[in-house]
Amino acid sequence: MSEVVRVVMFSGGVGSWAAAKRVAERHGTDNLVLLFTDTLIEDADLHRFLDEAAADVGGRLVRITEGRSPWQVFRDEGMIANTRADLCSRILKREPADAWLAEHCDPANTTVYIGIDWTEAHRFDNGEGRGAKNRYARAGWRCKAPLCEPPYLTKQDLFIALREAGIRRPRLYDEGFAHNNCGGFCVKAGLGQFAHLLKMRPALYAEHEAAENEVRAATGWRQTILRDSTGGTVKPVTLTAFRERIERGWQPDLFDIGGCGCFVEDGAP
Repeated sequence: MSEVVRVVMFSGGVGSWAAAKRVAERHGTDNLVLLFTDTLIEDADLHRFLDEAAADVGGRLVRITEGRSPWQVFRDEGMIANTRADLCSRILKREPADAWLAEHCDPANTTVYIGIDWTEAHRFDNGEGRGAKNRYARAGWRCKAPLCEPPYLTKQDLFIALREAGIRRPRLYDEGFAHNNCGGFCVKAGLGQFAHLLKMRPALYAEHEAAENEVRAATGWRQTILRDSTGGTVKPVTLTAFRERIERGWQPDLFDIGGCGCFVEDGAP
């Protein structure tokens, strides 16, 4: 069993960098691991950022991957994930990270850290047994979210700190995306983020649209990533139908972004 005692889930977002900085400042970088789980659909600039951010924090950057992309998982599992059933997060993120922890760490002397901040503290611990803290606790691990503790910082504060550290922020942020994961695509994202993906990266949106159509045709799966509650009734909406509605002038709720919560748990808000 190795002597690793502090493992930061290093997602490629500014939050995980800031969380890792706090861990390094408080505890040093001996036995500090920055663990990145690759879904194989990340924006290329994420990898540049990972290297620069890890060099700034210190510790050891570890990259792991299950070996499949989300759409390969959806084909193999015969279903498409969504915010209520995030099998891509489970299979490509949580399970590989859990397996790495089990192989390399001892729960007795290991703390896991995640980059959730105070604005989404309910994703860490909602007080009802849900959230990342409780998921790890059930498996015997200690889990902390440094950015849920004072001093409380805004996303803009983190960008300023990143600039002061001499690190160029990930380009997805420059393009207006709230998260730097999966190239702007996420099954937990809302209609606003998918509208933004269509606007900023139409070719990438087209790839996901084609993949959704392909998996639904091959598996007979009738559910979709997106859901529309217009009129008070929740209905599945394909990426094709969503794009066509926008092209006809329909305006979705652009504030419906959703949260990146791969290390929370299935169906967590």
